[in-house]
Amino acid sequence: MCDFATVAARPGGRIYLWWHGDFYSAGEFISLEENKSIQFEWHSRQDPAPSQITVGLQEIGNNTLVTLIHSLPDGEYWSEHSQDFLQQWTVTLANLAQVLETGLDKRVIDRPMLGINVSDFNAEIAQSMGVPVSDGIRLDFLPEEMSAYQSGLRKDDVLISLDGKPITKDFESLVRAIQGKKCGDIMEAVFYRGPEKKSLPLELSTRPIPQIPWEPEKLAEVIRAKYDVAQAALEAAFQGIGESEASFGTSPNEWSAKEVLAHLIQTERHWLENLEDEIGGYPRFSDDWAVTAACMSVP
Repeated sequence: MCDFATVAARPGGRIYLWWHGDFYSAGEFISLEENKSIQFEWHSRQDPAPSQITVGLQEIGNNTLVTLIHSLPDGEYWSEHSQDFLQQWTVTLANLAQVLETGLDKRVIDRPMLGINVSDFNAEIAQSMGVPVSDGIRLDFLPEEMSAYQSGLRKDDVLISLDGKPITKDFESLVRAIQGKKCGDIMEAVFYRGPEKKSLPLELSTRPIPQIPWEPEKLAEVIRAKYDVAQAALEAAFQGIGESEASFGTSPNEWSAKEVLAHLIQTERHWLENLEDEIGGYPRFSDDWAVTAACMSVP
């Protein structure tokens, strides 16, 4: 139901939920009865007082009946917003059912995409590009099948506003600008292409949803095929490259090819550590920096 959550599921334990746009609700659990009920109190950023939520779970055959009661305090504010609460809980419970039954999360599949990658941008870069502003987001690689490219945006354009909302170097400004938008919505994008200020209608793309096999063995086959393609491309990139070339950086602030390779190794090992943590194991790769150092020093 939110973009980030942290909880301690015990009486008196914390519950903290956060949404993009810096809206949050925080409180504590009052009671929990396994497979039967959960009761907690929370206080959102905009509510004048805390309110209580009670969730009941009842097994009916192969199904579970979920009953949710949001107890509101008396007062004009709560009367005016009761329908808003009802609508949000209706959407949330429908999504819970969909996630459990299909694995598809509407918070993800309905979230629109621009289809951009971003690059560094500062006053020095702006001057070298002839761009008269030093705040905004500089676009990098744009997948041709996504909305940004199809709408006319190109690499090195500097995006400065969407639908009148300013876009700054802070990536969160971009997240806030599309908050509440849906796939297919059209926004006005204002940007600089070199010294020239331009604008165009930008249609938000749907999010590509991969078909993920349920069976672990088939999933492993799909992932292995993707890894094989990436590994072959990586090996081809280094074919015939000597030590001095691989260690060369185009400037003091740019990575060499070996440093990029070390970054890829480091990132991949952290993914494996995260998987170990998720299944309750312990990370086995405690020598990441040693591996990185070896990559940097060994031809």
